[in-house]
Amino acid sequence: MDIMEKYQDLTEKTIKKNLVFDGRVLHVYNDEVSLPDGNRAMREIVDHQGGVCIGALTEDNELYFVRQFRYAYNEVTLELPAGKLEKGQTPLENGKRELLEETGCIGYSYVSLGALYPSTGYTNEIIHLYACRVKSVGDMRPDEDEFLNVEKIPLEKAVELVLNNMIPDSKSQVLILKLDALLRAGKI
Repeated sequence: MDIMEKYQDLTEKTIKKNLVFDGRVLHVYNDEVSLPDGNRAMREIVDHQGGVCIGALTEDNELYFVRQFRYAYNEVTLELPAGKLEKGQTPLENGKRELLEETGCIGYSYVSLGALYPSTGYTNEIIHLYACRVKSVGDMRPDEDEFLNVEKIPLEKAVELVLNNMIPDSKSQVLILKLDALLRAGKI
């Protein structure tokens, strides 16, 4: 039998869920599963409510970015506006809220650029990606524990920054490259 044909059903079945940590944003599990071959294994999973990322373009094709300190990496990063999903709102509603809070921008002509699974090996987080045009810019409304600097960067320069490893954030990388490709193809 060819190794590629050995397991038709690759699904792992949960035998027992074991909550290890129950936080405000993250819930960590160490679950026991049944593998396709019948053996058992443990899976450490970070349960996350998901997020949204917005590529807000000006009429001159400049993108709005935020710089903020990211504690987990102990550095200031350059990212597109983004945030976690709040219950009771669609991903698009969440994206509009985050864009306004972090940059003061109100957008229009929103287009979905799909979903991103940032790390399939240990988390179920899904980040919804959107692009829009900037309608107006007002005051930022960041969360009380959120400190941001906002800047505009031409899309062409943003692509260059991604390709030169100057934007390490995966959601921003994917959104920038998708947006650039779709604009070049005349699909947005």
